[in-house]
Amino acid sequence: MKKLNIILVVVILIGAVMLSTMGSKPMQGLQSVFLSLVSPFLKTGSAVSQQIGSVGQNLKTLDELEIENRDLTLKNRELMATNQLLRDIEAENNNLRQALEYRERSVFKLLPARVISRDASTWWNTVKINRGFEDGVESDMPVLTETGLVGKTTTVAKNESIVLLMTDETCRVASRVEGSVEQGIASGQRVASAGTPGEVQLSFLSKSANLQPGQKVYTAGVSGGVFPSGILIGEVKTFKARALDGQAVLAPAVDLAGVEDVFILVGAK
Repeated sequence: MKKLNIILVVVILIGAVMLSTMGSKPMQGLQSVFLSLVSPFLKTGSAVSQQIGSVGQNLKTLDELEIENRDLTLKNRELMATNQLLRDIEAENNNLRQALEYRERSVFKLLPARVISRDASTWWNTVKINRGFEDGVESDMPVLTETGLVGKTTTVAKNESIVLLMTDETCRVASRVEGSVEQGIASGQRVASAGTPGEVQLSFLSKSANLQPGQKVYTAGVSGGVFPSGILIGEVKTFKARALDGQAVLAPAVDLAGVEDVFILVGAK
């Protein structure tokens, strides 16, 4: 291809020299022939330039791509969180479909929020988010991510709210264990206890529960409770039988020490 280009350039130069030494009539004739030979290359070059210019006009700026990417990421996370909430209802519908009339699936309205501050020394207690009653937030609303439960709102101001994390000992969540009939109450552990801050204990299980590491624990969704059924709380780490009941230690599904973006369940659509 390079040799062909060199030959083409040499031919054009020789033709230009010959044209410059001829009279006007022969010159005009040869110019016509020469332009006829060269014009396809000129048109091709012009077309390529136009195509490149058209592509350049259609390209988005880096800022526009970043904004679009953030919007798509948020939408994807919201859909994943909604799917987390719908898992339990979908399972129930599948079990009852042959015996009962199909029941319409509930759809929850999720409000995105961002963690704006936390106390580094007591991160397992509360965080502050950038949504308040002006956004429709009220106290005792579930807070979650696409991977699981975070906690619930407590104090609500105009544009800010305090979220009580599920790892706080005062946040108690009715729970059920996947693959069993076991139900109990999940809550955080005291710092002074043998447990580690950031872990969750599941109490009031039967002594014979014999839960295994890796079993998932979900919100039970009791009547009149704060949390709907089916939100993933975490996985079983250990289980022990006590004098009156059984107790498990859970690893939370959400990294509460590093969570930045959350969703508030503000109602049904």
